[in-house]
Amino acid sequence: MPQTAIEVDSLSKVFHGPRGDVTAVADIGFAVPAGGTMALLGGNGAGKTTTISMLLGLLIPSGGSIRILGEDMIRHRYRVLPRMNFSSPYVELPHRLTVAENLNIYARLYSIPDRKARLAQLVSQLDIGALLDRPAGNLSAGQKTRVTLAKALLNRPEILLLDEPTASLDPDTADWVRSYLEAYRRETGAAILLASHNMAEVERLCDGVLMMRQGRIVDRGAPAELISRYGRDTLEEVFLDIARADMSEKVPA
Repeated sequence: MPQTAIEVDSLSKVFHGPRGDVTAVADIGFAVPAGGTMALLGGNGAGKTTTISMLLGLLIPSGGSIRILGEDMIRHRYRVLPRMNFSSPYVELPHRLTVAENLNIYARLYSIPDRKARLAQLVSQLDIGALLDRPAGNLSAGQKTRVTLAKALLNRPEILLLDEPTASLDPDTADWVRSYLEAYRRETGAAILLASHNMAEVERLCDGVLMMRQGRIVDRGAPAELISRYGRDTLEEVFLDIARADMSEKVPA
C-alpha cells in the first residue's frame, strides 16, 4: 500500500438545477495516510456525504482530483473498488433478502475466496448469528448497523469509509465495535475515513479531524490540537463553535 492511502486535491462538486447551481463541495484537499484514521465532521449539509460519494466513485467531481491507493479514482476506480468498502446504517440492504443472502451476494460481488469461512468469521466476531435468517427489512436500527459493518469488512478492505459506524448501538456494543475497528486497523494497516456525530468516538479513534462547513474544510488537526486551539474541554465544544461559526476569528478564511 502507498504511504498515502487517500489523496484529495482541489475537489469540488456543483449540482446544476432549474433554480440555479448549488456548490456542495468547494475546493477541498486532504490526505489520509495508510494505517491512519481521519474524521470528516460537520453539520447537516456541510458536504460530508457528497465527499464520501465522490471517494466511492458514485459522483463525478466537478473539479479536482482523487487518488486512492495510488490510482486516479476518476479514471481507474475499478482498479481500486475491490480494495475498499463502505458502511452506513442509512444505506438500505435489499429488504426481502435475509441477512445471510445479502452477505453471500456481497461476498460473491467482491469475489471473496473461501466465502463460507470468511462469513463464519464475521458472523462470530460481530455476533450476528441470530440474525442470519431474518429479512434485512425486519432488523432494528442497531442490528442493521452490525450487519452493514459485516458487509463492509467482507473483502478485508485497505480503505474503509464509515458513516456513523456505531449509530443506534447500545453503549456496550458501540464500545466493542470501536475496539474492533482499532484492532482491524492495527492488524491490517488499513486507512479509515469516518463521518460521525459522536465526538467522544472521534477523539478515541481518530488521528486527525477535518472540520467542514458549507462545503469547505474550515479547520483541521488532531483532536487534542483542536481542543487546545479553541480553548475548549472537548471536541464536541469545538464542533459546536465551528458549526455555529461562533468563533469565526479562529477559523481560517
